[in-house]
Amino acid sequence: MPINNSQVALEEIEKFNIAHYEENAESFRIGTQQHDVSQNIAALLDALPQEKTLDILDFGCGPGRDLRVFKALGHRPVGLDGCKEFCKMAQEQSDCPTLNQQFLKLELEENSYDGIFANASLFCVPSQELPRVLTELHSALKKDGILFSSNPRGNAEGWQGQRYAHYMEFETSQLFLQQAGFKIVEHFYRPAGKPRVEQPWLAIVSRCKKN
Repeated sequence: MPINNSQVALEEIEKFNIAHYEENAESFRIGTQQHDVSQNIAALLDALPQEKTLDILDFGCGPGRDLRVFKALGHRPVGLDGCKEFCKMAQEQSDCPTLNQQFLKLELEENSYDGIFANASLFCVPSQELPRVLTELHSALKKDGILFSSNPRGNAEGWQGQRYAHYMEFETSQLFLQQAGFKIVEHFYRPAGKPRVEQPWLAIVSRCKKN
């Protein structure tokens, strides 16, 4: 059977990305545990029905910081990460179920989640695979479900140190999301209150449109 060089390259990208997080899991946990992403969490929840217990997938949950917040607010969060050590940490810290799944090999049930919180995670997906991954997330959402995504903005793709990263500005992100069946509700830049040149993060709230 001939070897698909493109597939081999994708597997190498994910292998190195996951290995980077496995090797730095504890320092990543310590370095991010005080990060304030309350604006992002509020953006997801404000776009969903209020006074309702929500099924939320924390896509790229890392050590579980945000799982704890969603659970404390009365929702049913589930974590997902390709890094086994992160999944272990997330379960220990939040007592929430976590799925150890690689982003390029997702196995998600259809119509399962009211919201997907992809905070600083989708930029790890190579551009050639992003349409498929977004389509799979669209399928996993219930009708009118919400995808929140926050990624470093820019116009670059490739290796950033030990990680492969894909940075996009709003217009490019919008095209990918629309092609996967999402309708953008709002977008904003972070940190709030700074000049644009000091806002490296692009956050987008998108609604899942289904027939």
